[in-house]
Amino acid sequence: MSQLIQCTNCRLAYPQQGVPFRCPKCGGIFDAVELPNFDLLQVERDQPGIWRYHHALGLSAGAPVVSLGEGNTPLVWGQAFGHPVAFKLEFLNPTGSYKDRGSAVLASFLKDQGVSQAIEDSSGNAGASFAAYAARSGLQAQVFVPESASGPKRRQIEAYGAQVRPIPGPRAAAAESALEAAAAGAVYASHAYLPQLLPGYATLAYEVVEQLGEAPGTLVVPAGQGNLLLAAGRGFLALRRAGLIQNLPRLVGVQARACAPLWAVFEYGAAGLMWVSEGETLAEGVRVKHPMRGDAVLQLVRSTNGEFCVVDEAEILPGRDQLARQGFYVEPTTAIVWSAVGQIIDRTPSPVVAILTGSGLKTG
Repeated sequence: MSQLIQCTNCRLAYPQQGVPFRCPKCGGIFDAVELPNFDLLQVERDQPGIWRYHHALGLSAGAPVVSLGEGNTPLVWGQAFGHPVAFKLEFLNPTGSYKDRGSAVLASFLKDQGVSQAIEDSSGNAGASFAAYAARSGLQAQVFVPESASGPKRRQIEAYGAQVRPIPGPRAAAAESALEAAAAGAVYASHAYLPQLLPGYATLAYEVVEQLGEAPGTLVVPAGQGNLLLAAGRGFLALRRAGLIQNLPRLVGVQARACAPLWAVFEYGAAGLMWVSEGETLAEGVRVKHPMRGDAVLQLVRSTNGEFCVVDEAEILPGRDQLARQGFYVEPTTAIVWSAVGQIIDRTPSPVVAILTGSGLKTG
């Protein structure tokens, strides 16, 4: 994968050896220049889940397959605000969130690089997913979490055998503690920094097109770092390059108003960041004040004539209840898509696909 990844600042290629989370030359962020080419003839239809698309995951030929059965989640039609909407049930992944798509690829990459222990920071879902795939692959895992992270998610991380390090303060404090550990020499298997997860997330786009038989008109996705939104969009770009779809879906990212930097910049430009805070929100999974690839996310959303929506706190639990009435039991972070669908449904192309990212069973 190294030939496809480079520093967004100085353009240094990702090294063949080691797992740096930032550019060792300038400290910049690594990103995939573009996803590996998608080839319909190379889809391995006898393989489970995301591994059907093994050729498009960017792994070396000798990388081990680390899997818990992630991917191939159902696409189920429902109703929202009087319109048909297709819901992609990512909360049915092995650990209860879409993060498993990226964690499977990351664990395979880490094992291929000879890593035996690594750290992560997470408000819950990413940490649980990383811990599960670390256990599956024999990695020793340590996860820094904010003290406010929900009890079920912390217990899930611990159950997989990872060491949990609760950190006082906001979500950003857990990330700072992880950075300090990385500076001391730990391998930082960060879901925010490392781009190796992105091809795993992009498999969501491949599945949606297979399941719909066409590209969606609109894709609605909760966005904290925005990596799922970014990877899915790039997945659709790969499908268009391969001649399998003609048009890209309109990408719609959703944030909680309490912490909405992508929305603020999209609506008001750089000046919008002056009013962004890391406020308390039930949607803890999207409480990210400084998205690592924010510029790339914004650029891609704009290129699809997409937008960002914000959801007030008072709308989150009613949205969760509305989804539950259709049989979808999701966490508050996921529930913000309901309000967003309501904001756009009368003026956005169909079919509309909403991504339900995390399970309600993981919230206390």
